[in-house]
Amino acid sequence: MKNLTQNLLVLSLFISTSLFVRGAQAQDQFKDVTMKTIEYKDGDTVLEGAIAYPTHFKSKKLPGLVVVHDWLGLGANTKMRIQQLAELGYIAFAADIYGKGVRPTQAEAPKIAGLYKGDRKLLRKRINLAVNELLKQPNVDQNRTAAMGYCFGGTTVLELARSGANLKGFITFHGGLDTPTPTDAANIKGEVLVLHGADDPFVTSKDVDAFEKEMKDAKVKWELVKYSGAVHSFTIREAGNDNTKGAAYNKDADEKSWEEMKMFLNRIFK
Repeated sequence: MKNLTQNLLVLSLFISTSLFVRGAQAQDQFKDVTMKTIEYKDGDTVLEGAIAYPTHFKSKKLPGLVVVHDWLGLGANTKMRIQQLAELGYIAFAADIYGKGVRPTQAEAPKIAGLYKGDRKLLRKRINLAVNELLKQPNVDQNRTAAMGYCFGGTTVLELARSGANLKGFITFHGGLDTPTPTDAANIKGEVLVLHGADDPFVTSKDVDAFEKEMKDAKVKWELVKYSGAVHSFTIREAGNDNTKGAAYNKDADEKSWEEMKMFLNRIFK
């Protein structure tokens, strides 16, 4: 009996040690990330995206993600996110909706973003071009792709979904939910995850109600998660911490929404 107990203890320690080593190896596997700039075109308009992927990986194919910037264009925040996604083992492509060199200031952003929000056909064209660019990458698993976006990028990702893009999932962080063509939700093929600040003054309860009705009417598989005390831009540190401005960083909502995203991706990619 004593020998059996000792053997079981040794076996338990061996399994625990093996799992720890394997876990550490998995974390180290994607520590090094490669990032590159990629130019692509919409007719004569040059677009400048960025791609990030694990420098060393054993799998021949990895899941792919398109990430869409906020209304300031493709900048440091979006590049940080694609790096984080690459560290998780994804190939992440940062879309450029505006065009190479078009990086508006806060004062200019409403006008530039408004051009695309007012022309959903053009917006859908630009984001679908980004999806095509992701799919061109040789190590992307064509059957495991998704898109995610922040603020303006969230609006863009939902329009991508409504356009009928054949992706597994669509994720929006504090994005606009409205659309001039809600019946296009019938085209949505993947699952939808909305991560929303409960106190966001720019995406009103009326917008949320209309979105929920849109999803239900189209029988889309969707989730909407609200974060208490969070307003618009809750994942963007540069937004400051003054909720009275309507847009502010919220560390708790930022971290929780990122974990929610990871669980969603793990599930849809199995």
